[in-house]
Amino acid sequence: MSETTTLQHRIDGPEDNPGAPVLVLGPSLGTTWHMWDRQIPALSRRWRVLRYDLPGHGGSPARPASAVEDLADRLLATLDLLGVDRFHYAGCSLGAAVGIDLALRHPQRVAGLALVSAAPRFGSADAYRQRGVMVRANGLDPIATAVPERWFTPAFVAAQPAIADWAVRMVRTTEPGCYIAACEALADFDATGGLARVGVPTLVLAGAEDQVTPPADARVLVAGIPDARLALVPGAAHLAPIEQPAAVTDLLARHFAAAERSAGPGPARASGAPRPAVPPQPPAQAQAAPAAAPPVVPVAELGPAERPGPGADTRAEQYERGMRVRRQVLGDAHVDRVTADADDVTADFQDLVTRYAWGDVWSRPGIDRRTRSVVTLTALASRGHLEELALHTRAALRNGLTPAEITEVLLHTAVYCGVPAASSAFAVAQGVIREETAPEG
Repeated sequence: MSETTTLQHRIDGPEDNPGAPVLVLGPSLGTTWHMWDRQIPALSRRWRVLRYDLPGHGGSPARPASAVEDLADRLLATLDLLGVDRFHYAGCSLGAAVGIDLALRHPQRVAGLALVSAAPRFGSADAYRQRGVMVRANGLDPIATAVPERWFTPAFVAAQPAIADWAVRMVRTTEPGCYIAACEALADFDATGGLARVGVPTLVLAGAEDQVTPPADARVLVAGIPDARLALVPGAAHLAPIEQPAAVTDLLARHFAAAERSAGPGPARASGAPRPAVPPQPPAQAQAAPAAAPPVVPVAELGPAERPGPGADTRAEQYERGMRVRRQVLGDAHVDRVTADADDVTADFQDLVTRYAWGDVWSRPGIDRRTRSVVTLTALASRGHLEELALHTRAALRNGLTPAEITEVLLHTAVYCGVPAASSAFAVAQGVIREETAPEG
């Protein structure tokens, strides 16, 4: 982080014991802290429960964070401000990714961990970056209208239409740029190689009918984390804390109480900081307030600190950096395909492209990826490289260009590179944009 940024939060807990152990509850993408409302009455009897909103969610400021590490750092800055050193943590989906990151990078601060609807890697990076493209092109409404079937079981949606409607409104009022940034964070998150280093007692809780992070993902976590146990919640999908509140609350309370007993006295103590005056709302009535700031569309970039000076990096380091950037811009599916097709004739060429084009030029900090996409589209259109133009039109959408901005780039190309070249380029771009931005149906 370039500056200390905190997260909007509220604290509920024992009025007569401001030094009670602290339990932090982290939300999933598209939700606010109200997703934990039904756990608060029971958990706040024993713990000071801190809930936070993601950037641009609820009424929180629209300061996008496109990496899980950034969200974790902002949470720690918030806890530091409150005088909280050690704490228990439970997070759902993106909130669970934050918990894993905390346990890996700041193990001395996490006393107990619960991962709800979690995975070591959430689906595919391509899928989350494609979701960002969809939001830039169509706004959040198509995603919002689809969340009841993603988050809840059909029986719950039929029985609780008010809560399903609340979920739709909550996503609609999320700030689009911050939602896109959160998608970037999920796209880049992969804790598979670090699970064995999670050294805190961990409960992995999964909805038995979750299609977003299915129980198979939970079993991978349990297999990889040394001190972990699995709890499957029947009759629940992705947002199990809302759909089966009593079961989830009981599992969390038992887990964190046991973690405290095994750790001995004194874990997770808080200062007597005052609690923000935010009235609680039941999920059926909660509606997040839209953020006032205009949309910001962040794109992950390699900063100067990540890019060694001339001659400082090895060939392997240059290749690793290039492969990471190449995948982020072009997508895993394309990169997997071209690398799988490489043979004795093309392998050296693919190595050269990865190291030189992606590990060096595309990784330079002088201009951002949006600008590099503009330059690339112009160059490819002017030379008539239409197959590469299609590939980089998709990349430009991933890098934050809107369809309208791509149109402007190609119009400008028509003036300086010729109408025939631009005409062919428009035909290619039109097909790609239609395919990439069509609402799912």
